[in-house]
Amino acid sequence: MKNNIVQFKGKIGVLIEDHFDDTEFRRFNEFFPANGYEVEYLTHLWHQEQLTFKGNELKEQVTVTVEVNDIEPRDYKGIILIGAYAMDRLRYEANPKPGHPNTAPAVQFLRKAVKAMDDNQLIIGTICHSIWLFCAAPDILKGREVTCAHNVICDVENAGGIVMFEGEQTKIVHIDGGLVTGKHPDSIDEFLEIFLNELETIKSLELTPLNR
Repeated sequence: MKNNIVQFKGKIGVLIEDHFDDTEFRRFNEFFPANGYEVEYLTHLWHQEQLTFKGNELKEQVTVTVEVNDIEPRDYKGIILIGAYAMDRLRYEANPKPGHPNTAPAVQFLRKAVKAMDDNQLIIGTICHSIWLFCAAPDILKGREVTCAHNVICDVENAGGIVMFEGEQTKIVHIDGGLVTGKHPDSIDEFLEIFLNELETIKSLELTPLNR
């Protein structure tokens, strides 16, 4: 009898809020467990024990209990920012100060995640509009090559990102270091395969003995 047990390889943290992309949500929940990764949804809970969010199409919902203030990005093999309007909600800052960087909890978490990514400790992925969370922190987006939906190109460029094109369209998927960016949920399968490949590459590097 064939053994269908998949070896556990680690956790993928997915930042989420209301009005997330239903298609991406479904595929995350199918793809990562099938490849040995647990999906854990993360958010800012606003002092609640849990919050329930619904997707744009009102077909999917998720109850989240993990507060971004209480976790470290390095606890995860990868971090994904789910698409649609969720990241716009997560970059909301309750008490902004003139001339000060955005200090929303999810933005603070993203800054730490980018530091871990740059240290080759995890992979970060964005799809479509989810790069909006990066736009709230130009200090970590400036100079990075990314792709995104056409209607947020101006947001990305104004925050210092470099939008990559293929002809007259933004690229379907682009890799810059440990940052994997996707254009649109229509290309979710291509995005996931590339993201997984980057995860496995980091894993193989961790297992390779240092040359002395």
